[in-house]
Amino acid sequence: MKAAVVSTFDAPPRYADFPAPTPARADEIVVDVLAAGLHPRVRSQADGSHYTSTGELPLVPGIDGVGRAPGGELRYFVLPDTAVGALAQQTVVDTRRSIVLPDDSDPIAVAAAMNPAMSSWVGLRRRVALQPGQKVLILGATGNAGQLAVQVARLLGAARIVAVGRRTERLSALTALGATDTVVLDGRPDLADRLGDAGKDVDVVLDYLWGQPAADALHAIVANRVDDNHQLTWLQIGSVAGPTAPIPSAALRATRLQIVGSGQGSVSTRGILAELPALAAEIASGTFQVDARAVPLADVAQAWVDAATSPQRIVLTP
Repeated sequence: MKAAVVSTFDAPPRYADFPAPTPARADEIVVDVLAAGLHPRVRSQADGSHYTSTGELPLVPGIDGVGRAPGGELRYFVLPDTAVGALAQQTVVDTRRSIVLPDDSDPIAVAAAMNPAMSSWVGLRRRVALQPGQKVLILGATGNAGQLAVQVARLLGAARIVAVGRRTERLSALTALGATDTVVLDGRPDLADRLGDAGKDVDVVLDYLWGQPAADALHAIVANRVDDNHQLTWLQIGSVAGPTAPIPSAALRATRLQIVGSGQGSVSTRGILAELPALAAEIASGTFQVDARAVPLADVAQAWVDAATSPQRIVLTP
C-alpha cells in the first residue's frame, strides 16, 4: 500500500510503499482510510519530538482519522502509539477505540475537527468541571484548536469568552464563533491594561501556548483579579511557544491558583474514548465551524510544508 513514510526525523515524510497492515487481535480490523488530519501532534510524532516518541523508524505517522470498515460503516478511530499510523491507504483499528459515524457524515470535517476540538472538549469535561455562566480565557485562540475551543466553551455554557492571540487578522472573526472579548498578544508589557475588565476574575484559562506568553498572561490576569480568593484554574494543553514557562512565584502566592494539564496520560484512554461519541455527534451535525482543506496523500511532502503556516487544518485523503 501507499503511505506517508518517515525514514528520518529530520525530514518530512515521503509518499512511498509500506507493508499493508494486518490485525493481530480479535478486536482489530483493517479500515480503508478516507481522511486523516495533519495535526501538530502528528507533526511532532513524525519529527520524534513528542513526549511519547520511542524513536522507532521507519514509521507511518497519524493518530486518528475516518475510515471505511469491512462492513461498510464509517468509523472515526483513535490509534494507540504505533508505527503504522493513519496517513496511509489502510490502517489497523481497534474497534474499542473507534465509533461508528452517521452515514452522511463528512469525513473531511470529522478528521479535521475531532483532534483539535478534543483538547478543549476533554479538558473542560474531564479535567475542569466548567460551570454554566463561568468566564473562560483562551490563550492561543487564533490557532485551529483555539478557534474550536471558543466554540466548545460557548456550547458548554461559558458566559464570557476572552480570546487572546497573536494573529490580529483572525481575532475579529472569533466574535462570530462566540468570543465576547478579543485581545492581541504581541509581547508588549501592558497586557494587563489591554485585558481590562475582560481579564477580571477569569475562572478558567485554556492555554495552548505555554512558554513566555503563559508567564506574561498569568501575571496580567493575576493583576486584574478583584477577588484573590476566587478560584483560577489554568488548564495547560499545548506548548506552541515553548516547552517551559517561567511562572512567577508571586502569582502562585497572590491568588487561589491551580495549574493542571490535559492530554494523553493526564486523561485516561478510557476517559478520552468516552467523550468521542458526543463530540463526534456535534461535529457531524454542524455545531462547529471547521476550517479544513483536503490534500491528496500523494502530496504529503508539500502538505507538510504548508501545515507550518496554513490557517486551515490540512486533511490528507488517501
